Amino acid sequence: MQGVLTFPDISNEIFSISLFGMDFALRWYALAYIAGILIGWRIVVTAMRRPALWPAGRAPMTAEQVDELLTWIILGIILGGRLGFVLFYQPGYYLAHPLEIPMLWQGGMAFHGGLLGVAAAITLFSWKHGVPLLSAADALALATPPGLFFGRIANFINAELWGRPSDLPWAVVFPGLRAQDCPGWDAVPCARHPSQLYEAGLEGLVLGALLLWLVLARGALKRPGRVAGVFFMGYGLARFTVEFFRQADPQFMSPDNPMGYVLHGGGVGITMGQLLSLPMVALGLILLALSRRHP
Repeated sequence: MQGVLTFPDISNEIFSISLFGMDFALRWYALAYIAGILIGWRIVVTAMRRPALWPAGRAPMTAEQVDELLTWIILGIILGGRLGFVLFYQPGYYLAHPLEIPMLWQGGMAFHGGLLGVAAAITLFSWKHGVPLLSAADALALATPPGLFFGRIANFINAELWGRPSDLPWAVVFPGLRAQDCPGWDAVPCARHPSQLYEAGLEGLVLGALLLWLVLARGALKRPGRVAGVFFMGYGLARFTVEFFRQADPQFMSPDNPMGYVLHGGGVGITMGQLLSLPMVALGLILLALSRRHP
């Protein structure tokens, strides 16, 4: 097969150590979470230290409150991401194996679930401390793209969440029997869209650069809800678009439904990722409308 790329031989473990007869490893996915959270935290702290960016020249939180909020956010990401994966993608399996729900080391986190967890955390935190909710949401939206970028790069290194079969010059031959299971695809080996990199570029780099431009050049933080609205709408549109190139989760695929649609008819349909992205686009539009009420 010509014009495709071989998957780089990168271990999913950065390093491992043995202590007391047990092996402990730092994986790329864990490092992505750590890097995304730390960079996002510093972005929010920096923004709070520039009161001129905010309405009436006053930041909605102190640096100390941001430190406390970080704990709430971490819990929201972990609990929401895991429960979202359980409920959205494999409810039948975990209903039969409930003891495996807290086994995070086996993998299985959903961005949309993590987002709901963070939304719950920021809402409770804002209510407790009297922080303007829309401005707090703007701050977190500004801080999120780096974590999305690193997370999708880790997905690529782990050779997971790859795309649909493709013969484009940048298509990648991912390892593993599942990645090579391409019914109706004649080329051997089977190459696929590196959809993880598509998402890293759109959700991380492009959306992150857009939000920074809006904040620094257009004063978007002065209109509470605007940055969060652009983030939700931008992420929803980016994810909806990439889903056309991303392989659907196996539990949604069957011989009669090879594209893995959850809603379909007349030869067209939408995937679970697209279905979950539509409310995000709608929420983004609502937040943008609310932001126009502020002069």
